[in-house]
Amino acid sequence: LEKKFNKKHLVFVANRTILDKNFRRKGLKTRPRSRTLTSVHEAILEDVIGPTEITGKRTRISVDGSKLLKVFLDPKDKDKENVDAKLATFSAVYKKLTNKE
Repeated sequence: LEKKFNKKHLVFVANRTILDKNFRRKGLKTRPRSRTLTSVHEAILEDVIGPTEITGKRTRISVDGSKLLKVFLDPKDKDKENVDAKLATFSAVYKKLTNKE
């Protein structure tokens, strides 16, 4: 599809539901693990980076308390499908969808 859209970066992300802590109002007895905030954000990150795989993650907490998530991608995938050019797009899409850096 990127060839069709004049070399624009395309990202496919699934539609996911986050249930808050008081999910019993919605008539559910237990909250599935796949609907927690953390697991939904993890799944969004997996969707955004596309064909590459995550090899490691680090959370860096700065002096002022802000958190920065560093994601290490598979070095084998850097050669194919110009992943280096898409890194800025990946971070912008993830930040827009989750309001995290």
